[in-house]
Amino acid sequence: MAQKPSIPKGTRDFSPVEVAKRSYIMNIIKEQFQLFGFHPIETPSFENSETLMGKYGEEGDRLIFKILNSGDYLSKVNDTLYAGKESVKITSKISEKALRYDLTVPFARYVVQHQNDIYFPFKRYQIQPVWRADRPQKGRFREFYQCDADVVGSKSLWQEVDFIQLYDRVFSKLGLDGVTIKMNNRKILSGIAEVIGASDKLIDFTVALDKLDKIGEDGVKKEMLVKGISKVAIDKVKPLFNFTGTTSEKIDKLKELLVSSEEGMKGVAELEFILNTIAEVPLGKTFLDLDVTLARGLNYYTGAIFEVSAPEGIKMGSIGGGGRYDDLTGIFGLKDVGGVGISFGLDRIYLVLEELGLFPETVAPSTKVLFINFGEKEALYCLKTINELRELGVIAELYPDNAKMNKQMKYANNRKIPFVILAGEMEIEKKNYTVKNMQTGSQENISLEELKALLK
Repeated sequence: MAQKPSIPKGTRDFSPVEVAKRSYIMNIIKEQFQLFGFHPIETPSFENSETLMGKYGEEGDRLIFKILNSGDYLSKVNDTLYAGKESVKITSKISEKALRYDLTVPFARYVVQHQNDIYFPFKRYQIQPVWRADRPQKGRFREFYQCDADVVGSKSLWQEVDFIQLYDRVFSKLGLDGVTIKMNNRKILSGIAEVIGASDKLIDFTVALDKLDKIGEDGVKKEMLVKGISKVAIDKVKPLFNFTGTTSEKIDKLKELLVSSEEGMKGVAELEFILNTIAEVPLGKTFLDLDVTLARGLNYYTGAIFEVSAPEGIKMGSIGGGGRYDDLTGIFGLKDVGGVGISFGLDRIYLVLEELGLFPETVAPSTKVLFINFGEKEALYCLKTINELRELGVIAELYPDNAKMNKQMKYANNRKIPFVILAGEMEIEKKNYTVKNMQTGSQENISLEELKALLK
């Protein structure tokens, strides 16, 4: 009995229409990347495990797909490891490579490896798939594309301003109004942890705080207590649970809260510069919001943090994000190289555009004219014409088989091809063509020049 075909959970097949829609999004993102001066690179789909492991935190490490060594991959595992069930040590023996988890760490590796061949500041963009062993759900897949843009070799805050404008231009070009760019700063989070006496619990504190919109104030407090953060410290941070007001009011509240933290005040100053600059060069229909609970993955962020949410009313996780990582290349030995980058969530943006009906009707290029196949002589006559039409950029096809007329016409209908050409002995003799409009059903006999003018 034949095996029923299937694909792994969290992966997808894409139809021609879906591929066209995804290409539409990628082309707009790519166009804006290039407009802002970014250049493309590509890196391998898998990296050495040591390149990836330990860069995304404990949870991230669990989500990395490991690749078994080829050949007898168990040969390096001794009986002691088996008996001890030491899975981490066993994994290191049987797997030396892993599918990339994101594009940022491989980019850092690329910069260090090619540092003598690139000019700084180096502005790159990268559009490639990544893999995560996550639990599949709406908008979350195990294989998906990331569209990243990064700058390394500069600590200037003008780069953050540039990225906010880049987000705004891409979403404007996609017709996606009402997107919100949430912004925070790692230094502010460090400062808050400092003033409440929880600097040694920074990661636990921020990870819990980042869940405020998901589990609520009580849930965050409970998680902080479980992680060993004192009730006194939690009481001090209570103002953050209802941190409302205008952007300037939020800045004033932060200055009051962080007055005793030099690190925290640096973060406030950086945010002020970005916000004041954007006010001078206003965004289109994209909103910029200061969110002090935003943390994202803190293992490599050092300054500004961004997270992009879909328009109000659309239930979807973040559709983009990023931030500053001023020493990411340091993990590979290249110290003190400033970096900042953002990412677009292609798959989630696709779902949002689909839900809002924002894809243009013409997004999928389709065949404009089908030539009916009446036999070898007629097919050759049609093929010569098809070549001339293709030179003009007209998408034209010859039906491959000399099948019944009804079957060929049905094919044109199913493909929604607007024009069908019938060229039999009479048309060949007169050097013309019978054109059938599949929408109106009308037919006319025209010359080659008239045909070109019609289809152009």
